[in-house]
Amino acid sequence: MLTSRQRSKLAGLAQDLEPQIHLGRSGPTEGVEAQLDKLLTDHELVKLRFVDFKESKHELALQLAEKSGAEIVRVIGNVAVLWRRSHNPEKRRIDLED
Repeated sequence: MLTSRQRSKLAGLAQDLEPQIHLGRSGPTEGVEAQLDKLLTDHELVKLRFVDFKESKHELALQLAEKSGAEIVRVIGNVAVLWRRSHNPEKRRIDLED
């Protein structure tokens, strides 16, 4: 579980990122889940934009985070930021121990 300090740091890092996933009419399909898993493995920090399903963005972000083993950093507007620490210590890009 992330502390508020860690969430703040991750949110700051995510500020310059462009959304890598756009959730549209199809919703959270297996393809979206697979893409999210790959992006989290490669980058640890991912932005997701809700093009549709804006009224249920919090529930869908939680659902996607649970399925991918990630944590929700923040949901602001129609964008969710998700983070998952890399299992491989050599590939970790983000140090939250500051």
